Amino acid sequence: MRRVTLFVNGTSHNGKVVAVYGSLADLLSVASTKFGIKAANIYNGKGGLIDDIALIRDDDVLYISEGDSFVDPPNNPDSPHEFHSWAHTDWITLNVGGRRFTTTRSTLVKEPESMLAHMFRDKDVWGNKQDEQGAYLIDRSPDYFEPILNYLRHGQLIINDGINLLGVLEEARFFGIERLAEQLEGVIKNSQPPDDHSPISRKEFVRFLLATPTKSELRCQGLNFSGADLSRLDLRYINFKMANLSRCNLTHANLCGTNLERADLSNANLDGANLQGVKMLCTNAEGASLKGCNFEDPAGLKANLEGANLKGVDMEGSQMTGINLRVATLKNAKLKNCNLRGATLAGTDLENCDLSGCDLQEANLRGSNVKGAIFEEMLTPLHMSQSVR
Repeated sequence: MRRVTLFVNGTSHNGKVVAVYGSLADLLSVASTKFGIKAANIYNGKGGLIDDIALIRDDDVLYISEGDSFVDPPNNPDSPHEFHSWAHTDWITLNVGGRRFTTTRSTLVKEPESMLAHMFRDKDVWGNKQDEQGAYLIDRSPDYFEPILNYLRHGQLIINDGINLLGVLEEARFFGIERLAEQLEGVIKNSQPPDDHSPISRKEFVRFLLATPTKSELRCQGLNFSGADLSRLDLRYINFKMANLSRCNLTHANLCGTNLERADLSNANLDGANLQGVKMLCTNAEGASLKGCNFEDPAGLKANLEGANLKGVDMEGSQMTGINLRVATLKNAKLKNCNLRGATLAGTDLENCDLSGCDLQEANLRGSNVKGAIFEEMLTPLHMSQSVR
């Protein structure tokens, strides 16, 4: 939208600022209404007759007549209502931090309450210092000033790559351009990474994975992945200690050697995951699904789930040879057809646990709570010595 200042032909006071839209006839109609006359002609400040709306620029000063010829407006510098035509047609060169910018006075005064408007609305009111070529000296950063000048030119915030938004924001505040400062604050807020407590998405995490060398340890301790889809990813040897992985989809993920100590895996889905040598000490996996998982490491590194909360987990068909489940809680868990050969279940709470079809050969169940546990269709006999201190 363009805006212009209108005066009655031959006058320089009681002007009207109007928006330019539609055709020249529309502008004449608006002028007739504003001044109470029958507007017929429009002239520019030099007396040129305007016969096409396309000839009108933003912030032009125009004179309306009822058909009579152009009359120069009186030039009275002492009048407080005097409107100087140079205020919108002057070209001004600024020397900002050693770099020169050339623009019009009308551009600099577009934000009426800004420092630039106060500096250049009237000539020499501020006594602005000039260099030897006549450019006005402004001791600010040219890189941050350029986006501000362009904003004043066309009203759009455009910032080139490599320019710090915070620097532009400080310049906007310095020059008192409040609308631009508010816009920059919004852009900066939207460009910030999510808060530390916001869940990390699959897309963000995959970006981290791709940027990390395979031999480097990726530290995710204490991060929030709640509800994230991490299925089928290679997550070997990552430190997820005390991380929030509740309700995560980790199906068929490779978690070999991963540290999940004290992590929250409640209601997560780990079906078919590779958990060889995983560290899950005191992990909370209540209500999680671990069907068909592989905890058995051919190299002999045993998975450690000591003290883990596995209430109500479904671990049916998992390979858990030699797993350490000492003092873990498996109340109401489903361990049907699991391979628990040589597993450590000493002090484990197996109340109401379904162990049907499990291989418990050489497993240590000393001190475990097997109240209501189901031991049907056992592959090997369970000797009392395994369950009695």
